[in-house]
Amino acid sequence: MSAALALSVSACAKRPDAIAPAPIPAGMYDGMSCAKARKTLIDVNAEIQELSRRQSGAATADAIGVFLTLVPVSTVTGGDRAGRIAAAKGRKLALEARLESCG
Repeated sequence: MSAALALSVSACAKRPDAIAPAPIPAGMYDGMSCAKARKTLIDVNAEIQELSRRQSGAATADAIGVFLTLVPVSTVTGGDRAGRIAAAKGRKLALEARLESCG
């Protein structure tokens, strides 16, 4: 029983702040204009905010599901958005690096 519980808990959706940014190739945005990079960063920040809101709900649902049934419901049903959040966080860091050279 404890092995099943440990497996269920480890499969739970992570809280958004616990998700690390995905690595983005260096220079991915080097050819982008400063104005376009600023606009894209605004869009990426909004994307992160929305995905984080949904991920928080998924993490809460998983915690409740594991407590009641030992099943991380959101993770099983595709509600976990950790990969998308990691990618968006990586894009954010790359865009911020691009904007450092804009002055």
